[in-house]
Amino acid sequence: MHSPLRSAIPVETLLLAYRSGIFPMADKREDPDIFWVEPRERAILPLHLFHLSKSLRKVVRADRFVVTLDGAFEEVVKACAEPRPGHPETWISDRILRSYVALHEAGHAHSIECWRASDQADGPPVLMGGLYGVCFERVFCGESMFSRTDNASKVALAWLVALMRRARYQLLDCQFMTDHLASLGAIEMPQRMYLQALERARGRPRMSLMEAYKAFTREAVAGSVPGVQLLPDDSPGKRIAQSLTQTS
Repeated sequence: MHSPLRSAIPVETLLLAYRSGIFPMADKREDPDIFWVEPRERAILPLHLFHLSKSLRKVVRADRFVVTLDGAFEEVVKACAEPRPGHPETWISDRILRSYVALHEAGHAHSIECWRASDQADGPPVLMGGLYGVCFERVFCGESMFSRTDNASKVALAWLVALMRRARYQLLDCQFMTDHLASLGAIEMPQRMYLQALERARGRPRMSLMEAYKAFTREAVAGSVPGVQLLPDDSPGKRIAQSLTQTS
């Protein structure tokens, strides 16, 4: 017998939880229940410590992917929930998916997508990687990321850091430390220190993430997946890479 679907977590409840330093998870995709997590050690990525390696800088500058903000939020969350080698189950349940889609529609959750051109001349662009997370005040809480090809999720994270720095955000929460995040500059701190960092990050940023995105891309042109207007010898990737080599 299938368990009945539970209603989505209210937007106000989710925001209160994140402002209190906790977040929801589920045991598996079909689980109608969620549990609240408050890690003893919290991973964050200080924006000024983001490690842009020479190889990643080259990929970002080359504009190997067309990068969009909020171009396919639900598709990104579903991709993050797909089974992976060694991880057949996911903590992103159907209930959590519906909850974050509602949070996105309320303007408090965002995604960054990395696209490549279709193998067919007239085919739609193909989603190769991305990330999503919760956004409030000067805080972005990264939830999950995925990659279907080398460097796609790293490029998405590089763009996120650049947008946050441009918009004068202060705190990028990564929740749990991994070797992958550590290689990009993430550090761990006790939960009590994380709560203090949350408090320091109160207030309005200088601009929204979308305003920062437009500042780097100049303006998206019409299309199902936004393209980018480029100047001679200029590109969004070059602007992003340059911004990440400058002090904030």
